[in-house]
Amino acid sequence: MSKKIALITGATGGIGFQVAKRLGEDGYTVVLNGIEDEVGAKRVEELTAAGIEAEYYGFDVTNDEAVTENVTAIGNKYGQIDVVINNAGGLGGRSPIEGMTTEFFRFVMALNLDSAFFVSRTAIPFMKKTEGGSIINYTSNAAWNAGGPGAGIYGTSKAAVHTLTRALAKELAPAGIRVNAVSPGTIDTPFHAQIKETKPEVFASWKDSIMLGRLGQPEDVAGVISFLVSKDAAFITAETIQIGGGQALGI
Repeated sequence: MSKKIALITGATGGIGFQVAKRLGEDGYTVVLNGIEDEVGAKRVEELTAAGIEAEYYGFDVTNDEAVTENVTAIGNKYGQIDVVINNAGGLGGRSPIEGMTTEFFRFVMALNLDSAFFVSRTAIPFMKKTEGGSIINYTSNAAWNAGGPGAGIYGTSKAAVHTLTRALAKELAPAGIRVNAVSPGTIDTPFHAQIKETKPEVFASWKDSIMLGRLGQPEDVAGVISFLVSKDAAFITAETIQIGGGQALGI
């Protein structure tokens, strides 16, 4: 095939869409995943208008059967999958562990850990059909500091993703498939829209904990991912790259 195939989950907005756009500009055919089909269709229109080959598949990445069906369909259509970006995930809400419902625990773990596992597992056979495939997972500072109030299970799920990344890297190295993770800091996306509108002073104060003195932009994450999946990063695997302007060190 003349063009490489990149699958990006949770790609209809925020960081995921910017990653899809950047990889499209890099020459990939990009396959966007999401659960908002109308938005997905609009995103594909935007990318196509920019000269990027793009397609959308709507499915829930926490659903084992849906992931298997759709990722297999993608792999069969293109004959291979070169890059997987497990971008889908999120906080899921806040709850102290004392009194936390089993449903909430399962939901957060599924959103962050199950999704990366399901998608990677299904994509691997198709990645082995290409040369030098790459998987990128998303972890968080919460994986190390256990998160803020009510985010302990979010941090736990992201710590699991950190270890999953290294486990996959070990397992897939003989096949030439590299697996790395990124750990974005506070990125200015619609994810923070509510607090930005209701408590602008709190939102503005967040940059005070960042050494470089500004919030991150989706482009900051997309640029690092573009590098990690490229030949320039051919000797990098099992690593987690902090993209937080020094936020992890605190000031």
